[in-house]
Amino acid sequence: TLTATPIPRTLQMAMSGLRDLSVIESPPAGRLAIRTQVMRFNEETIREAIMRELGRGGQVYYVHNRVQTMERTGTWLQQLIPEARIVMAHGQMDERLLEGVMVKFLKREADILVTSAIIQSGLDVSNANTILVNRADTFGLSQLYQLRGRVGRSGQQAYAYFFIQDEGALSADAQKRLVAIQELTELGAGFRIAAADLEIRGAGNFLGKQQSGHIAAIGMDLYLQMVEQAVQQIKGTVVEEEPDPTLHLNVSAFIPEEYVADPHHRLSLYKRLSSSQQIGDLALLNGEIQDRYGPLPEPVERLFEVMQIRILAKSLRLTSLEIKEGTVVVSFDPKASIPETGIRTLMDRYKSRFRLLSPLSFELHLTHTDWSGQAPELTAALQILGVCGTKSGAAETAV
Repeated sequence: TLTATPIPRTLQMAMSGLRDLSVIESPPAGRLAIRTQVMRFNEETIREAIMRELGRGGQVYYVHNRVQTMERTGTWLQQLIPEARIVMAHGQMDERLLEGVMVKFLKREADILVTSAIIQSGLDVSNANTILVNRADTFGLSQLYQLRGRVGRSGQQAYAYFFIQDEGALSADAQKRLVAIQELTELGAGFRIAAADLEIRGAGNFLGKQQSGHIAAIGMDLYLQMVEQAVQQIKGTVVEEEPDPTLHLNVSAFIPEEYVADPHHRLSLYKRLSSSQQIGDLALLNGEIQDRYGPLPEPVERLFEVMQIRILAKSLRLTSLEIKEGTVVVSFDPKASIPETGIRTLMDRYKSRFRLLSPLSFELHLTHTDWSGQAPELTAALQILGVCGTKSGAAETAV
């Protein structure tokens, strides 16, 4: 199957290993990212957008997904822009009449096509590079993505406007869909759109008819993890449980409301932070947040420091890491490969400040009592363990 936006169940089958997946990320040569805006319904904006497109010899889609009021919408649009040639198309029209309308639009004998969501699949009009979608909150995320894909099919800069009535009346899922379609605008974003749709709607039922829906009892993330483990076990692969170290660091690390006001955005950032697997992922996210919200306040800086320590602790398979009265106690998982070279390096560097508590734990006396001094000290010690452990493993492999 070749698709821009796989349904949640299909995508989850691929991500779980039940189906193979290939992603084509390279767009056709000369294509530009579509400039996307989500905003309240505004007549002035609609007129400006249409006149700009007509002024450069282009054509416009106006999506109104209610057949009962489409004719009234066409009349209003004609009054708003008297000079425009307007035609209408929807799925309840006679086939020959519908075909005639589409041929007329293709031949550039009409400027604006007022239409239902019927255009979302398979329509390719290179001269149409502005689309306006009324009541965008009533569409699914994959529908919004498909509708946006009707424009920008040439080298021209394309524009997509998604209009809503009132932000306060939107459901939580509708807000997530609109945030996703506005943020994921780069070329080749279809896979990320599908992943966002999966997160919003849920994966559905692998063995039944449901193509979407959440596993409410255990939560989406845990469900995905369980499915992946089950697939690996069926394949005969030994599945090691991923370490989840407990951190007791006595530091205030969070995203303040005054920095990121929208609770959905804050939750999304927390999730992206917690799912970061490498220090480089944190660095990219750090830059993205500063670019969008401005310089990081102190609690967010502390949060990034904590997440960096967490990534290092996971890579070392630590079970816990606790700072108490200026001393950090580090404990390894029994299944962990203890980096003996790293332990010896710490003993040589810190001398009396370092003490082994057991074959799986040690404590290190920190020279600072405040977090701003403790964080770099603790990070450096964990990095020594990680680097020495990697070198030791490479040496054993060479032998």
